[in-house]
Amino acid sequence: MQVGNKSYRTVADVPEQVPVFPLSGALLLPGAQLPLNIFEPRYLAMFDDALVSDRVIGIIQPALENGGNSPGPVKDLCSVGCLGRITSLGETGDGRYVITLGGICRFRVLEELSQDGRPYRVCAIAPFGSDLDAADDGADVDRKALLDSFRAYLDANNLEADWSSVERASTVSLVNSLSMMSPYGPAEKQALLEAGDTKTRAETLVAITEIALARDGDDYDRVLQ
Repeated sequence: MQVGNKSYRTVADVPEQVPVFPLSGALLLPGAQLPLNIFEPRYLAMFDDALVSDRVIGIIQPALENGGNSPGPVKDLCSVGCLGRITSLGETGDGRYVITLGGICRFRVLEELSQDGRPYRVCAIAPFGSDLDAADDGADVDRKALLDSFRAYLDANNLEADWSSVERASTVSLVNSLSMMSPYGPAEKQALLEAGDTKTRAETLVAITEIALARDGDDYDRVLQ
Protein backbone atom coordinates (compact mmCIF):
# COMPACT_ATOMS: atom_id res chain seq x y z
CA MET A 1 0.00 0.00 0.00
CA GLN A 2 1.48 3.34 -1.10
CA VAL A 3 0.11 6.31 0.82
CA GLY A 4 1.69 9.63 -0.01
CA ASN A 5 5.46 9.24 0.17
CA LYS A 6 5.36 6.11 2.34
CA SER A 7 4.98 2.45 1.41
CA TYR A 8 3.25 0.08 3.81
CA ARG A 9 3.97 -3.46 2.64
CA THR A 10 3.86 -5.51 5.85
CA VAL A 11 2.56 -5.04 9.38
CA ALA A 12 6.13 -4.19 10.40
CA ASP A 13 5.73 -0.92 8.47
CA VAL A 14 2.73 0.06 10.59
CA PRO A 15 3.12 1.61 14.06
CA GLU A 16 2.03 -0.54 17.01
CA GLN A 17 0.72 2.46 18.96
CA VAL A 18 -1.31 5.28 17.42
CA PRO A 19 -3.20 8.36 18.53
CA VAL A 20 -6.90 7.79 17.90
CA PHE A 21 -9.47 10.28 16.70
CA PRO A 22 -13.00 9.18 17.75
CA LEU A 23 -15.37 10.48 15.09
CA SER A 24 -18.97 9.30 14.85
CA GLY A 25 -20.25 8.59 11.36
CA ALA A 26 -16.80 8.90 9.79
CA LEU A 27 -15.48 6.19 7.51
CA LEU A 28 -11.93 5.87 6.22
CA LEU A 29 -10.97 2.86 4.11
CA PRO A 30 -7.59 1.60 2.87
CA GLY A 31 -6.50 3.42 -0.27
CA ALA A 32 -9.17 6.12 0.09
CA GLN A 33 -8.90 9.71 1.31
CA LEU A 34 -10.71 11.47 4.13
CA PRO A 35 -10.74 15.28 4.43
CA LEU A 36 -10.87 16.67 7.96
CA ASN A 37 -11.39 20.12 9.47
CA ILE A 38 -9.53 20.19 12.81
CA PHE A 39 -10.24 22.89 15.38
CA GLU A 40 -10.39 21.36 18.88
CA PRO A 41 -7.15 22.10 20.80
CA ARG A 42 -6.56 18.45 21.80
CA TYR A 43 -6.79 17.29 18.19
CA LEU A 44 -4.67 20.16 16.94
CA ALA A 45 -2.04 18.91 19.41
CA MET A 46 -2.52 15.35 18.19
CA PHE A 47 -1.88 16.31 14.58
CA ASP A 48 1.08 18.51 15.55
CA ASP A 49 2.65 15.49 17.27
CA ALA A 50 1.83 13.17 14.36
CA LEU A 51 3.48 15.53 11.88
CA VAL A 52 6.82 15.27 13.66
CA SER A 53 6.44 11.50 14.09
CA ASP A 54 5.13 8.92 11.60
CA ARG A 55 2.18 11.07 10.40
CA VAL A 56 -0.27 8.27 11.26
CA ILE A 57 -3.65 8.72 12.98
CA GLY A 58 -6.30 6.14 13.83
CA ILE A 59 -9.84 7.06 12.79
CA ILE A 60 -12.37 5.19 14.91
CA GLN A 61 -16.00 5.59 15.87
CA PRO A 62 -17.28 5.91 19.44
CA ALA A 63 -18.93 2.69 20.60
CA LEU A 64 -22.26 2.12 18.91
CA GLU A 65 -25.51 1.85 20.83
CA ASN A 66 -28.05 -0.97 20.61
CA GLY A 67 -25.45 -3.69 20.17
CA GLY A 68 -24.18 -2.33 16.88
CA ASN A 69 -20.59 -3.24 17.67
CA SER A 70 -19.15 -6.14 19.64
CA PRO A 71 -17.68 -5.03 22.97
CA GLY A 72 -13.95 -4.43 22.71
CA PRO A 73 -11.17 -3.81 25.19
CA VAL A 74 -11.95 -0.08 25.22
CA LYS A 75 -15.65 0.07 26.00
CA ASP A 76 -16.41 3.54 24.64
CA LEU A 77 -14.76 2.91 21.26
CA CYS A 78 -15.60 0.55 18.44
CA SER A 79 -13.17 -2.33 18.29
CA VAL A 80 -12.11 -1.69 14.65
CA GLY A 81 -10.87 1.52 13.03
CA CYS A 82 -8.68 2.54 10.10
CA LEU A 83 -5.22 4.07 10.06
CA GLY A 84 -4.65 7.18 7.99
CA ARG A 85 -1.47 8.97 6.98
CA ILE A 86 -1.45 12.76 6.80
CA THR A 87 -0.89 13.46 3.10
CA SER A 88 -1.76 17.15 3.06
CA LEU A 89 -2.23 19.93 5.58
CA GLY A 90 -3.32 23.52 5.26
CA GLU A 91 -3.59 26.25 7.90
CA THR A 92 -6.64 28.50 7.69
CA GLY A 93 -5.29 31.47 9.63
CA ASP A 94 -8.00 31.21 12.28
CA GLY A 95 -6.48 28.30 14.23
CA ARG A 96 -7.83 25.41 12.17
CA TYR A 97 -6.13 22.72 10.12
CA VAL A 98 -7.58 21.40 6.88
CA ILE A 99 -6.13 17.91 6.54
CA THR A 100 -6.37 14.96 4.18
CA LEU A 101 -5.76 11.45 5.49
CA GLY A 102 -4.85 8.62 3.14
CA GLY A 103 -6.16 5.25 4.30
CA ILE A 104 -3.48 2.65 5.12
CA CYS A 105 -5.19 -0.35 6.71
CA ARG A 106 -7.79 -1.25 9.27
CA PHE A 107 -6.80 -2.07 12.84
CA ARG A 108 -8.21 -3.72 15.91
CA VAL A 109 -7.85 -1.97 19.26
CA LEU A 110 -5.88 -4.02 21.80
CA GLU A 111 -5.82 -1.60 24.72
CA GLU A 112 -5.76 2.07 25.58
CA LEU A 113 -2.40 3.37 26.78
CA SER A 114 -1.54 6.02 29.32
CA GLN A 115 -1.84 9.51 27.92
CA ASP A 116 1.37 10.62 29.71
CA GLY A 117 0.22 14.23 29.75
CA ARG A 118 -1.05 14.21 26.17
CA PRO A 119 -4.54 15.71 25.72
CA TYR A 120 -5.57 12.99 23.25
CA ARG A 121 -5.95 9.22 23.43
CA VAL A 122 -3.45 6.58 22.29
CA CYS A 123 -4.14 2.89 21.69
CA ALA A 124 -2.09 -0.23 21.06
CA ILE A 125 -3.37 -1.81 17.87
CA ALA A 126 -3.20 -4.93 15.71
CA PRO A 127 -3.25 -3.96 12.02
CA PHE A 128 -5.13 -5.95 9.39
CA GLY A 129 -2.23 -7.22 7.33
CA SER A 130 -4.58 -8.37 4.57
CA ASP A 131 -5.33 -4.73 3.76
CA LEU A 132 -1.68 -4.23 2.76
CA ASP A 133 -1.94 -7.02 0.18
CA ALA A 134 -2.74 -5.71 -3.31
CA ALA A 135 -4.26 -9.06 -4.35
CA ASP A 136 -7.84 -7.90 -3.68
CA ASP A 137 -8.61 -6.11 -6.94
CA GLY A 138 -12.37 -6.42 -6.67
CA ALA A 139 -12.57 -8.72 -9.68
CA ASP A 140 -15.33 -10.81 -8.07
CA VAL A 141 -17.53 -7.79 -7.25
CA ASP A 142 -20.91 -7.65 -9.01
CA ARG A 143 -20.20 -4.21 -10.41
CA LYS A 144 -23.52 -4.04 -12.27
CA ALA A 145 -25.52 -4.68 -9.09
CA LEU A 146 -23.48 -2.02 -7.30
CA LEU A 147 -24.03 0.57 -10.01
CA ASP A 148 -27.73 -0.32 -10.31
CA SER A 149 -28.25 0.31 -6.60
CA PHE A 150 -26.27 3.54 -6.80
CA ARG A 151 -28.31 4.72 -9.77
CA ALA A 152 -31.56 3.82 -7.99
CA TYR A 153 -30.51 5.81 -4.93
CA LEU A 154 -29.64 8.84 -7.06
CA ASP A 155 -32.92 8.63 -8.96
CA ALA A 156 -34.95 8.26 -5.78
CA ASN A 157 -33.31 11.38 -4.33
CA ASN A 158 -33.20 13.46 -7.52
CA LEU A 159 -29.40 13.48 -7.54
CA GLU A 160 -26.90 13.23 -10.38
CA ALA A 161 -23.42 11.76 -10.76
CA ASP A 162 -20.50 12.14 -13.13
CA TRP A 163 -21.06 8.79 -14.79
CA SER A 164 -17.98 9.05 -17.01
CA SER A 165 -15.80 9.24 -13.88
CA VAL A 166 -17.76 6.42 -12.25
CA GLU A 167 -17.23 4.15 -15.25
CA ARG A 168 -13.48 4.89 -15.33
CA ALA A 169 -12.95 4.18 -11.62
CA SER A 170 -11.42 0.87 -10.60
CA THR A 171 -13.82 -1.45 -8.83
CA VAL A 172 -11.97 -1.18 -5.50
CA SER A 173 -11.91 2.63 -5.70
CA LEU A 174 -15.57 2.68 -6.66
CA VAL A 175 -16.67 0.45 -3.77
CA ASN A 176 -14.61 2.37 -1.24
CA SER A 177 -15.65 5.79 -2.53
CA LEU A 178 -19.35 4.92 -2.55
CA SER A 179 -19.06 3.42 0.93
CA MET A 180 -17.40 6.53 2.33
CA MET A 181 -19.77 9.02 0.71
CA SER A 182 -22.90 7.02 1.51
CA PRO A 183 -25.32 8.96 3.73
CA TYR A 184 -25.89 6.16 6.22
CA GLY A 185 -25.54 6.10 9.99
CA PRO A 186 -22.70 5.01 12.27
CA ALA A 187 -23.79 1.36 12.48
CA GLU A 188 -23.94 1.04 8.71
CA LYS A 189 -20.58 2.77 8.32
CA GLN A 190 -19.05 0.38 10.85
CA ALA A 191 -20.48 -2.61 8.97
CA LEU A 192 -18.90 -1.33 5.75
CA LEU A 193 -15.57 -0.83 7.53
CA GLU A 194 -15.56 -4.33 9.01
CA ALA A 195 -16.53 -6.11 5.78
CA GLY A 196 -13.90 -8.76 5.14
CA ASP A 197 -13.04 -7.87 1.55
CA THR A 198 -14.11 -5.68 -1.36
CA LYS A 199 -16.76 -8.14 -2.54
CA THR A 200 -18.34 -8.34 0.91
CA ARG A 201 -18.20 -4.55 1.29
CA ALA A 202 -19.95 -4.10 -2.08
CA GLU A 203 -22.65 -6.61 -1.14
CA THR A 204 -23.11 -4.90 2.22
CA LEU A 205 -23.45 -1.50 0.57
CA VAL A 206 -26.02 -2.82 -1.93
CA ALA A 207 -28.02 -4.43 0.89
CA ILE A 208 -27.99 -1.24 3.00
CA THR A 209 -29.05 0.81 -0.03
CA GLU A 210 -31.91 -1.57 -0.83
CA ILE A 211 -33.14 -1.36 2.76
CA ALA A 212 -32.95 2.45 2.71
CA LEU A 213 -34.86 2.67 -0.57
CA ALA A 214 -37.48 0.18 0.56
CA ARG A 215 -37.95 2.16 3.76
CA ASP A 216 -38.42 5.40 1.82
CA GLY A 217 -40.97 4.02 -0.62
CA ASP A 218 -42.09 1.19 -2.82
CA ASP A 219 -40.49 2.44 -6.03
CA TYR A 220 -37.14 0.68 -5.74
CA ASP A 221 -37.98 -2.28 -7.99
CA ARG A 222 -39.50 0.02 -10.57
CA VAL A 223 -36.45 2.29 -10.57
CA LEU A 224 -34.08 -0.64 -11.09
CA GLN A 225 -36.13 -1.76 -14.10
